Amino acid sequence: MDYKKIKTDSEAVTRKLKDFDAPTGNIYESVAILSKRANQIGKDIKEELNRKIEEFASPNDNLEEIFENREQIELAKFYERLPKPTLIAIQEFLEDKIYYRNPAKDVENLS
Repeated sequence: MDYKKIKTDSEAVTRKLKDFDAPTGNIYESVAILSKRANQIGKDIKEELNRKIEEFASPNDNLEEIFENREQIELAKFYERLPKPTLIAIQEFLEDKIYYRNPAKDVENLS
């Protein structure tokens, strides 16, 4: 997924508890879903950043090259300006873009 194109707040805002409680019926379950999704997003963004930074790596770096690599600095600034993974996860959850299931509830419904 392209996290750079997601339209969300870049800083935390106050939200209504009912918005998170409604889809699952349990606020704690919703928070657990958000936490797991934010971890997935954070991992994906970190892996993408590491791949791009590896492109700039050279086998014989010296101290001057490390401090003067402008492209790498601009890349890092770009990723710092992205919304935090938690905010992206919240936006996806509120837009019903996250697939989740609770195996315990599935067993109850079968009984």
